[in-house]
Amino acid sequence: MDGRRRNPYELTDESPVYVISVAAQLSGLHPQTLRQYDRLGLVSPDRTAGRGRRYSARDIELLRTVQQLSQDEGINLAGIKRIIELENQVAALQSRVAELTAAVEGAAAAMRQRESQVHASYRRDLVPYQDVQQASALVVWRPKRPGE
Repeated sequence: MDGRRRNPYELTDESPVYVISVAAQLSGLHPQTLRQYDRLGLVSPDRTAGRGRRYSARDIELLRTVQQLSQDEGINLAGIKRIIELENQVAALQSRVAELTAAVEGAAAAMRQRESQVHASYRRDLVPYQDVQQASALVVWRPKRPGE
């Protein structure tokens, strides 16, 4: 969500508003087909208190997708169910990646802010010490022996 309060009466793609006959008409399928898809777990609409099915716009789109995969692509219903499960899993993982990306970006911003605070706290009256380079010649001292 974007932080704003949503109107509880506002309809979204997730709002369960269509009875089975309307959903069947919108999807181009027979109501019995919708019941079968519900039993198989392909498209699971919300239920009313009286156990009646209520389909959302997203459910209607999913019904159309199931029909297209079945009729046009020749995929069986078990395959379609697996495809839907995998698509849902991918969507969940993409959402989690977005959450983690936001968390990492927030942590990086906090780290940069803390780093700039540390740099700002440095004393400016201190001068960094720089080691003066000595000549690189090697001198070996040998004491003179008596009689030399």
